[in-house]
Amino acid sequence: MTPKNISEGILRAVGIMAGIVLLCYFLYQISSVLVYITIAVIVSLIGRPIVLFLRRRLKFRNTLAVIVTMLLLVGILVGIIALFIPLLVQQGQNLSLLNIEAMQANVESLYREVTDYLGVSTSDIEESIKESKIFANLDFGFVPNFLNSFVGVLGSFSVGLFSVLFIVFFFLKDSKLFEDALMVLVPDGKERRLKSSINTIKDLLSRYFVGLVLQILILFIIYTAVLLIFGIENAVVIAFLCALLNLIPYIGPIIGGVLMLTLTMTSNIGSDFSTVILPKTLYVMIGFVLGQLVDNFFSQPRIFSQSVKSHPLEIFLIIIIGGLLFGVTGMIVAVPGYTAIKVVLKEFLAENKIVKSLTKNL
Repeated sequence: MTPKNISEGILRAVGIMAGIVLLCYFLYQISSVLVYITIAVIVSLIGRPIVLFLRRRLKFRNTLAVIVTMLLLVGILVGIIALFIPLLVQQGQNLSLLNIEAMQANVESLYREVTDYLGVSTSDIEESIKESKIFANLDFGFVPNFLNSFVGVLGSFSVGLFSVLFIVFFFLKDSKLFEDALMVLVPDGKERRLKSSINTIKDLLSRYFVGLVLQILILFIIYTAVLLIFGIENAVVIAFLCALLNLIPYIGPIIGGVLMLTLTMTSNIGSDFSTVILPKTLYVMIGFVLGQLVDNFFSQPRIFSQSVKSHPLEIFLIIIIGGLLFGVTGMIVAVPGYTAIKVVLKEFLAENKIVKSLTKNL
C-alpha cells in the first residue's frame, strides 16, 4: 500500500465523518419537522383503514374518502379538546381566587388524617415537619405559572397541529408518496422487495395503532364508569388521562394509578378520612386494578398477537431495550419500530437462520 493510497483513505474517512456530523446537525435543526412527519405517519396509519373502508365498501372516490376521514379525525380531536375546556375554565376560575394558605392547610390536614388513621404518632412527625418547614417551602404558586406557560405554548401547538393535518392529508390522499421517496434511496433491483415490505408494514402497523385506540377506549369506559359510580369530580377527564397514560408501557399504568389515587383523595378534602375518603379511594383503586387486568389479559394479548405477531416476552425485551436507549419515547416507539425492522429483514434476509426464527409468524 503506497503513501498515496493511505492518504486517500484517511481523506475519505475524514470526509465520511464530516458528512455524518453535518447530517446529524441538519437532522437536529429540522427535528421539529421530523416530529411532525412521524406524528403524521402514525395518524395516517390510523386513518388508513377508514379510507379503505369508504373506498371499497361505500365506493367513495379517493379524495372524498380522505376528506371524510380527515373530518372524522379532526372531530375526534375537537371532542377531546372540548372535553378539557370546562375543566380548564373551572380551574382557571378557582386559581384566580386561590387561597394559597388555605390550600396548604388542607394538604396538612389530609396528611394528619392519614397518620391518625394508620395509628402513627403524629407529635414527632408534626415537630419534624415544623422544623423542616416542608409545607412552607412547598410553593403552590407554580400552578398558575404553569398554566401561564401552557397558554404560551398554544401558539406553537396550533402551528404544529396545522402542519401535521396538512401532511396527513397528502399521506392519505397519495399513499405512495412516502414510498416513492424511499425508492430513491434503494439500489436498482430492490424496488419490488421494498414495496412488499412497505405494504406489509402498513398493514401491521395500521392494525397495531387501531388496536391501541381500542385499548384506550376500553380503559376509558371502565375508568369513567368506576369514577362516576363513586361520584368523583371531573370523572371523564381523569379517566381519559389515566387511559392515555397506558400508552407508555409498564410505567404508564403506574403513573395513571398514582394520578387517579391522588385526584380521588384530593377531590374529597374536607370529608372524614376513615368513613369517606379512604373507602371511596379504595373502591376506585379496585376498579383501576380491574381495568388493568382486563387490559393485560385481554386487550394487549389480542393487539400484539393479531397485529405485530410477536411473542409477549419478545415484546417485553424490546420495550425494555427501547427504554434504556431512548427513555420513555423509546418505550413507546419500540414495538412499531421493531415490527418494521422484522418485516424488512424477512424480505431481504429471509434465508438467515436468526431472521427466519424471529419472523416465522409474519
